[in-house]
Amino acid sequence: MLDDFTTRALLAGIGLAVATGPLGSFVVWRRMAYFGDATAHAAILGVALALAFQLPLALGVLGVALAMALTVSTLAAKGWAMDTTLGVLAHSALAFGLVAISFVPGVRTDLSAYLFGDILVVSRGDLALIWGGAALVLALLVWRWQALLTATLSEELAHAAGLNPNRERLVLTVALALVVAVALKVVGALLIAAMLIIPAAAARALARTPEAMAALATGIGGLAAFLGLRLSLWQDTDAGPSIVASAAVIFALAAVAGQLRRG
Repeated sequence: MLDDFTTRALLAGIGLAVATGPLGSFVVWRRMAYFGDATAHAAILGVALALAFQLPLALGVLGVALAMALTVSTLAAKGWAMDTTLGVLAHSALAFGLVAISFVPGVRTDLSAYLFGDILVVSRGDLALIWGGAALVLALLVWRWQALLTATLSEELAHAAGLNPNRERLVLTVALALVVAVALKVVGALLIAAMLIIPAAAARALARTPEAMAALATGIGGLAAFLGLRLSLWQDTDAGPSIVASAAVIFALAAVAGQLRRG
């Protein structure tokens, strides 16, 4: 079954949805969209370093994404103005990464695969990496689920419950870096944040509980992967953007359905 490239692509998309559904819910609840952008854009710098030092690509991306996420988390804890700071960090990391790749000797790289993903060429090894990373992210979120919800609801409430909000923020930081590392091959650096936010935002319009929202966001992400791949094969469009476009259509339908239900 795994010899069929479309099957591998769909499994990769579903694996990504397993990670981005629950994590994206926290990104939406905590209004961390720019945080996700900054971490994802830093992935290109990780690609450049991995190519320069002949390291595994996932290792370079994970290292830089984690460094960026920790930097952003530290600045947030110190009270920096996050909108401007994240805008500067996100675009600077992307620019430095693109410039750095051009200086890597003997490497001629099609950057579109890193910017927009290339899910149709996912290998068995890539599948193992994607599902392994998704399992780690899911396990991390399940382990800290109640604590993360409490810290998201109110830091004062978290302190009263004996929790450390900074530790819970660090859990999300590590999970976000893992998702960036496994998602680069699927949707690319420019679209990772979209897959974190759009399915979760769509689920928010329909779900009544946090757990239901996380589960529904996972299902919407998987459906978007399926529809995006069908569109890509049918109309010969780029797979990564097609997946995100499908998620956006689902979001629009969910928003309308949510309005009708409340009306």
